[in-house]
Amino acid sequence: MAQNATIHKVELSVSDMDRHYYETHKLTVAKHPSETDERMMVRILAFALNAHEHLEMTRGLSTEDEPDIWQKSLSGELEVWVALGLPGLKAVRQSCGKAGRVVVYAYGGRTAELWWEKIENSLTRFDNLEVTGLSARDTGELLKLAGRAMKLQVNIQDGEVMVSSGDSIVYLTPLTWKSVT
Repeated sequence: MAQNATIHKVELSVSDMDRHYYETHKLTVAKHPSETDERMMVRILAFALNAHEHLEMTRGLSTEDEPDIWQKSLSGELEVWVALGLPGLKAVRQSCGKAGRVVVYAYGGRTAELWWEKIENSLTRFDNLEVTGLSARDTGELLKLAGRAMKLQVNIQDGEVMVSSGDSIVYLTPLTWKSVT
C-alpha cells in the first residue's frame, strides 16, 4: 500500500533586503514519505531565498523531470529552476538548458562538499547556474523549527539569513559555491 504525503501548512513571511522583496506566502507543503524533515526545511528555505509571486513548489521527489521549485513566466516559459541535494552532471546540464536561471542548494555536510569538489570544474561553462552550499550545522538548526503548522519569518540581508518561529531564531550562512556570471 502506498503511503500518502504528510501535509504541512506554512505561513512564510520573507523580508529580503538584498532583493527588496517583502511578502508573506501561505504554502501547503506536501512532504513525500521518503522526504526527511531536513530536506523539507531546506525546500522552504530555498523558496524564501528565491521568493517571487510566481514561484511554486512542484511535485518534487515524485517526478524526475521537475525541479523542487520553479518559476514560470506568464507565457509558460521556465524562468527559475531550483533543485535540492546533489544532482548529477546530466541533470544539471538538462536543467540549465530548460530554464533561464538554475539554482542548486547542496546540503549534507561533508558529502555535499565532496560532491562539489568532484563536479565543480564540469559546471564552469553554465553561465545561468548558481550553486549554494548549506552546512550540516545550518540545516540541523533549521530542522529544529520543523512542524506540521509553521509560521516562519525569514530575514535576508548581505547574504546572511535569519529564520524565526515564535521564540526560536536560527542564523544561517549559505555559502556561494558558484554564482551566475
